[in-house]
Amino acid sequence: MSSGPPPIRVPRWIQLVVLPVVLLLAFLLARTLGHVLFLFLTASVIAFTLNPLVRDLQRLKLPRGLSVALVSVIFATAFIGLLVALGTVVVSETRSAAERIDTYITEESSLTGQTGVEVDIDRLQAWLDDHGLEGIRIEEQLDDLAESIGAGDVSGYVQDAISFAQGAALSVILFLFSVVLVVVISIYMLLDMPRLERSIDRRFPPHGGLPLTQLIERALWGYVKGQAILSVVIGTSAGVGMWILGTTGLVEGAEQYALLFGLWTAFIEVIPYIGPWLSAVPPAIYALVVDPVGVLWVAALFVFIYQVEGHVVVPNVMASALRLHPLLVIFGLLAGGALYGIPGVLVALPTMAAGRAIWEFFGERVDLESWDDARGGAVPVGVELEPPGAEEPQRAASGSS
Repeated sequence: MSSGPPPIRVPRWIQLVVLPVVLLLAFLLARTLGHVLFLFLTASVIAFTLNPLVRDLQRLKLPRGLSVALVSVIFATAFIGLLVALGTVVVSETRSAAERIDTYITEESSLTGQTGVEVDIDRLQAWLDDHGLEGIRIEEQLDDLAESIGAGDVSGYVQDAISFAQGAALSVILFLFSVVLVVVISIYMLLDMPRLERSIDRRFPPHGGLPLTQLIERALWGYVKGQAILSVVIGTSAGVGMWILGTTGLVEGAEQYALLFGLWTAFIEVIPYIGPWLSAVPPAIYALVVDPVGVLWVAALFVFIYQVEGHVVVPNVMASALRLHPLLVIFGLLAGGALYGIPGVLVALPTMAAGRAIWEFFGERVDLESWDDARGGAVPVGVELEPPGAEEPQRAASGSS
């Protein structure tokens, strides 16, 4: 009993001529319309991720349009709420940190008559003197740096800051415009998803398995679940670790900002490979300001966290979600970053997860004609055989004539 129609066989001449031309045209199209393709790719990832939720609402006898509207509103509300909550915590903790740094720099102690930064500079200078580095005068170098910044330099810095602010404002406007386009495109895709599913199923029947669209959805949800677990585990570990460093006195005051550091680590963990390094920057800067020795404890904490992440969490969580070779993951991340920066890096992994599902689906339905038959097969040659002795009468006849 056959499980389905025979696979589509691709002849050798198409492999040799058509496929390279198609790949070249796809490359040129990606270079020319990179921004547009990225917007549609991002919208496709969102649409395929939200479509299972829309399908669940339809099972409750809700119309497709109403289901799409509800899911879109819930998704937008959750996203905006997360940003607002994160922004509230960041602003509050940043204000506290700024006040602490201001106190550290400006307020003089009633006992020593020095600010905190002056005490630390004197302590560092004493350490340098004790270790034979008397030639390094920290305080004199800081004073020279302050005197070298004249009014002209300050004016130049102000102009640079204004130019940077203008460029940042333009970038924010373009980013918001792109976000609106992505939302609109994803909504249209969600509305037309049943038509797309029927079209694909008609041309490429599931053959008893899941349809292509549902395979893509499953791959994307696997990535989302794996990334959520990874962010929660690493963010919680960083927050608890900084709280322990603060309560034990190894990094003074770190327990007050443990929640901020944990949220930052969980958020930045979404960026693969780069995120782990970026997540350690704010805690390290804070430790450097409070107590330079604390930087060593912060570094040890994050090295331990990411050793556990690399050897325990990621292999058990993300390996089953992506099912991709690490070299392919690195290539996809570099390609996404080269094409569209940090947003390209964020979209790279879910796109590769969906691409893996598409590859497996069509791998069972497309068969490339083997080139071994062309190289090793015998070439038929027509040969006319004559019976033995047939040439002699012909030679005799030609000689007598």
